[in-house]
Amino acid sequence: MARAQLAGAARVARWADTALHPGRGGAHADGAASDATGNLSDASAERAAADLGLHPGQVRADWDTARLAGLVEVHGGSARPGWRLRAWHRDDSAVLRGWVALFDAWSLAQPEPAGREPAAVAEVVSAMPQVLSFLQLSAGPVPVEQLLDLLQQRVTELRTERCEVPYGPQPAPALVPAPEPAAGGVPAPEPGGDDTPLAPLLDWALHALASVGALTYGDRQATLTPLGSWAVWVKLEQICVAAQSPAGNIEVSAEDMLRGCAQLRPNAARAEYRAWLAARPVGGAVTELLDAARGEDALLRGLAFEALRVVGAPAEPEVRAVVDETPLRPYALLWLAEHDGADPEEAHEVLTREEATWLWVDTAAAVADHGEAPLLVRHLESAVQPTVPALLDEVRAVGHPRTVQVLVALAAAHPDPALAKAVRRAAFQVHTGGS
Repeated sequence: MARAQLAGAARVARWADTALHPGRGGAHADGAASDATGNLSDASAERAAADLGLHPGQVRADWDTARLAGLVEVHGGSARPGWRLRAWHRDDSAVLRGWVALFDAWSLAQPEPAGREPAAVAEVVSAMPQVLSFLQLSAGPVPVEQLLDLLQQRVTELRTERCEVPYGPQPAPALVPAPEPAAGGVPAPEPGGDDTPLAPLLDWALHALASVGALTYGDRQATLTPLGSWAVWVKLEQICVAAQSPAGNIEVSAEDMLRGCAQLRPNAARAEYRAWLAARPVGGAVTELLDAARGEDALLRGLAFEALRVVGAPAEPEVRAVVDETPLRPYALLWLAEHDGADPEEAHEVLTREEATWLWVDTAAAVADHGEAPLLVRHLESAVQPTVPALLDEVRAVGHPRTVQVLVALAAAHPDPALAKAVRRAAFQVHTGGS
């Protein structure tokens, strides 16, 4: 259903990728994006309409849907294909995430009614999740009058929640006659300081939600589609997950959250990652995790990429973008290999010998800082080098900033005096720049 809903948007996005080459210089020159919002120029819309056999208005509508669904991404006034378009044929979850992004942006899918107070529009947008939850619980058609009554109750609650009592003595309220019913039996404006009728705004909201495929709307009643019902269920599940953070790290930074997960078992840590991610936008969460990974604490680097595994496909563009950063490169290459379907046990084969050695030192640094001595000794077994002398030679050459500290800690922990002496000698040579 999500593929069908986004089929037109995907078609226009693929056309733009082929005909205008967005992101490679052609889109801006050819006018695919006329401003910083990535709107199609008249020339591009006409060309797409001719190539696809569509009306220019339909092209523009599909292009807008593609942007809202993340099939097209706008960067500096140019548009280029998003990761969801690249994954369209091989990843059903990418299609579903694209539709959920469109669902989240339903209030942008259609212009709001003209002449309405922006505050009233914002109240309706804030109140619609409760309306959608009611539609899901009803599991069938619901009369618009019933939805309007629910919307009015929720808007009144929102106004009451933000009501503030000013400090100091207040003038006595003026006596105002009670409102009379309007002609034709239409109820008088509801109390609360805003006399904006909500019926037209509810009508707009239901039409907008219908346009993105979340519900059907007609004959003065609305019904959630199976796709809309699934989306509401997912949103409710996310709220429940975020509310049940096992270790209570939802509101802290990525770095503090990762530190809080350092002593948790893998399953408990993954539950914590999911709760933390559910409470914030994916893009910002990925950026924050990568920033934490760039720090000096190697343990946080490894944990950050474990959290990114929970994020999954939406993290792919940003993970690819850090492949050229030396400290993050081995982690990013392993993440991408697993994302592309490699067996986690075999993913290390994508690393060069130098990259694998860098990762070994980085992991050893994490063990030295946060683990116990026996763990550091056992870490020797994970090295790709067949002998300790070969490992020491390559560790000295790789240039990791923590090499000396790792070797000193390993020498102090190893029970074999001869091997410990060789490791100390290697640490001294790295420290003095000798060979």
